[in-house]
Amino acid sequence: MGANVDDLDLPYLDLLNAQSRAERRVLLDGARDHWLVRIPNGYLVTSYEDSVALLRDRRFHQFAAKLADLVDNPEFNARRRPSILTTEGDEHGRLRRIVAPAFTPKAADRLRPYMREVMDRLLDPLVPTGRIELVADVCDPYPIPIICRLLGAPEEDWKLFSRWAGDLLRIFNFNFAQDLPIIMQAQDEVGAYVRAMIERRRATPADDLLTDLIAAEEAGDKLSTEELESMAIAVLIAGTDTTRNQLACTVALFTEHPDQWTLLAERPELGPRAVEESMRLLGAIGGTSRFASEDVEFKGVVFPKDTAISASFVAANRDEHIFADPETFDITRESASPHLTFGSGIHYCLGAWLARAELQEALPILARRLPDLTVDGAIEWKPNTVGIWGPARLPLAFTPN
Repeated sequence: MGANVDDLDLPYLDLLNAQSRAERRVLLDGARDHWLVRIPNGYLVTSYEDSVALLRDRRFHQFAAKLADLVDNPEFNARRRPSILTTEGDEHGRLRRIVAPAFTPKAADRLRPYMREVMDRLLDPLVPTGRIELVADVCDPYPIPIICRLLGAPEEDWKLFSRWAGDLLRIFNFNFAQDLPIIMQAQDEVGAYVRAMIERRRATPADDLLTDLIAAEEAGDKLSTEELESMAIAVLIAGTDTTRNQLACTVALFTEHPDQWTLLAERPELGPRAVEESMRLLGAIGGTSRFASEDVEFKGVVFPKDTAISASFVAANRDEHIFADPETFDITRESASPHLTFGSGIHYCLGAWLARAELQEALPILARRLPDLTVDGAIEWKPNTVGIWGPARLPLAFTPN
């Protein structure tokens, strides 16, 4: 039996008080000689291989499942229901097996023409001006109509979906006293909306994800109405905030590398590699947390039950043992190892192919239509404590064409 992690003399990183992403990077860079460090809310793994091992170890469970335990509100806690985002073991495996065929590259590909249509429509009135505030003008509205189309909801309801996604994600602000009424109202509204959609699709199937999920089965096992509702809401939340923040992060990164922006405009076929490289170097999700479901011995160290341990994607995606010249942004890079921004193991992002498709279609269009891109003022970043991070404001100038 190894040593108890609480008894080890480990480096301490005060990541919670780091004022910027850059400060967090400096702290993480200083910890590269240690595979494990202590942080204010538990422990952190810093290398690529150890992060993959942690995320694939089924004895460590999603920390998101414990979020509700932090809320002292009986009404809110009574609403808890199983979700693919938080379940583990056989229950998670069952849900994943049933729905996996609906989240294939082929399923995402059928939306690509519509993705291009949405992006061009957003840019058409802005391109002649030579200026754009990318977050409000493009990133925020871009994924919502696509999620509407994916689920089979009318496109004109995209503002409803956008508000619901934003309100439901307030849970990660940990400001429960102020936010819980808003969160619960959004739960009620989106739940009623989705249940009505399910009934319509059961009566009249269509070419959309909700119909696929209703029809999905594995060895005769199908999703219940409650599970369908939970899955649709998970798609709304995960498919909205991640994509719009990652798109803003990616374009912000390109503004620091104008040669790569020009290259992408000239060679749009590099879009897929540009997506992977930007997610590696500036991901909207900087890491993910797990907790020990029992006393776990991991790499010769014992983590007592309920101990929180996180994988740092920021550090792992820059691991020089995995990525050659890891600080260089190169959209022609080919790597044998994937970045970890989509995670790893059984909780690997179910919507990864959809997110990839959205970014792969958006980036070449942006590079072609916004040439000579520069930052037009200060970039405002969201607090580094939020779960899904990116620019709050990204003012840009370019040559109208």
